[in-house]
Amino acid sequence: MAGRIEDYAIIGDMQSAALVCTNGSIDWLCLPRFDSPACFAALLGDERNGNWSIAPTAEGSQASRAYQGDTLILQTQWQTETGTAKVIDFMPRRDGEPPVLVRIVEGVHGSVEMDCVLRLRFGYGQVVPWVRRMNHSINAIAGPDSVWIDTPVELTGRDMAHHARFTVTAGERVPFTLTWVESHRSKPAECDGQEALDETRRYWADWVSRCTYQGKYRDAVIRSLITLKALTYEPTGGIVAAATTSLPEDIGGSRNWDYRYCWLRDATITLEALLRTGYTDEAAAWRQWLGRAIAGDPADVQIMYGVAGERRLAEWEVEWLPGYERSAPVRIGNAAVQQRQLDVYGEVVDALCLAGRSGIPADRHAWSLQRALLDFLEKHWAEPDEGLWEVRGPRRDFVHSKVMAWVAFDRAAEAAAGGLPGPAVRWRQLRDQIHDEVMEKGYNSKRGAFTQYYGSETLDASVLLMAELGFLPPTDPRLISTVDAISRELMTDGLVRRYQLSADGQSAIDGLPGTEGAFLACSFWLANALHLTGRYDEAVELFERLLGLRNDLGLLSEEYDPRYGRLVGNTPQAFSHVPLIQTALNLEDHAGHHCRRPGGRSRR
Repeated sequence: MAGRIEDYAIIGDMQSAALVCTNGSIDWLCLPRFDSPACFAALLGDERNGNWSIAPTAEGSQASRAYQGDTLILQTQWQTETGTAKVIDFMPRRDGEPPVLVRIVEGVHGSVEMDCVLRLRFGYGQVVPWVRRMNHSINAIAGPDSVWIDTPVELTGRDMAHHARFTVTAGERVPFTLTWVESHRSKPAECDGQEALDETRRYWADWVSRCTYQGKYRDAVIRSLITLKALTYEPTGGIVAAATTSLPEDIGGSRNWDYRYCWLRDATITLEALLRTGYTDEAAAWRQWLGRAIAGDPADVQIMYGVAGERRLAEWEVEWLPGYERSAPVRIGNAAVQQRQLDVYGEVVDALCLAGRSGIPADRHAWSLQRALLDFLEKHWAEPDEGLWEVRGPRRDFVHSKVMAWVAFDRAAEAAAGGLPGPAVRWRQLRDQIHDEVMEKGYNSKRGAFTQYYGSETLDASVLLMAELGFLPPTDPRLISTVDAISRELMTDGLVRRYQLSADGQSAIDGLPGTEGAFLACSFWLANALHLTGRYDEAVELFERLLGLRNDLGLLSEEYDPRYGRLVGNTPQAFSHVPLIQTALNLEDHAGHHCRRPGGRSRR
């Protein structure tokens, strides 16, 4: 059985990632990309679906773990009655080479007997490879996939797995390397584990040294930035939402989605987090990915894309995997790619304008693309859509979608006023028209709050972004009363849910059965809104409560379920770590000129 979601650490090479459990088992790994089929899929099934365990043979061994400083190198230390050993797990950057996973077992003192069990299963845990020994290596092959295992320890095949039992003493190191290559290619050069470890340490030391933030929450910000970097697909600059698919929002339920893709909605907040912490190269690469992905007919803009800009992300169910803690179905691909979500046009325009204000050089292609998007939005902003939360129910006039349409024309008018060619007067008129409509139809005076969609009484945490976006000044009484209403009605155990569920735990708006945990990004939004509206102490209290929900390595998934006191949803989740960075910086007013909220803007 898989561990708890918070039991997992991430290691990666900025093209793929593995999840390592506290028990020493790697239970998830997709090669060669984040969205490739998994060769270890025990996370969504059991050991028969593939895993790689290295741990002491002695029962009752005590494990502790940490990343080695500010890196993505995981170290698990095992203490037994006979001695102490540690396992160092990492994936070196590829630099044009095939992907490699390295595990080094090192004796600390005394002697420790270790057990290694390797079960490779290609195709999301379904395909048992043909395994052969070639010289001193083991080669597992099936269809397009080939994996080479190199280690000085003798691995013996039995029960559809490879086993090794060995002893390490103080100062001794035993390396294991797993290298993936296309099956029609010959074996690549063997990776030197120690050399790769030294190079990986140097890489992270250099990368972290570029961070400009040195404030009170530095450790949390650095770990979140490293996590964001780990979720970056380095060849293109795209950033996936999470490293996993189908980890449930409701344990035992069906709210299970594939998050190994790049959402346009994340564009602005990701750019802001990178720019405000000094990572302009990553921000520029993300903007370039964005421009390539959305190029074409504005009517065909999708809400998400593959890591290289792929558009076809058809959703299907993996029938042979039972799901994490029997949370079925396991889904590959994401049908939400076909939805109409008008807010993403605002996100894209906002992101590109933010990049320009922050000094990333503009180009004619990017601006002409924005103008095409704005022309499309001008014709369609008044239409209903599926909205921010990708509801699988009917389309509505979601307030957040309308606010983001306002953002698109507001930012475009500002850019035109700054010298870029465009109909600034018409854009300002559209902006004001949308603003008037939202104020008339989106605010429910009976509820004393902006609601989820026009004419509803349902609350939605997305409206907390109004002040951050500059739609209303933080002092507006309607905004303040909305923050109060959400704090009062959408909070459970001090954390914020996305929207209201009915008494039986089902929401009529999203068309799905079951319930879900508190959405961590929404809780960070509330902390920001409290800060903006002058409730600084409450903002700090909530923010530090959220920091306390991270696992022992500083990682967050998508949600937290107060019923069980557990992290739920896909992990680690960029959409949780990015607002963590934003909130930490906002609470200290760090580098405000790179903030998403345009300085000094006041709306009626």
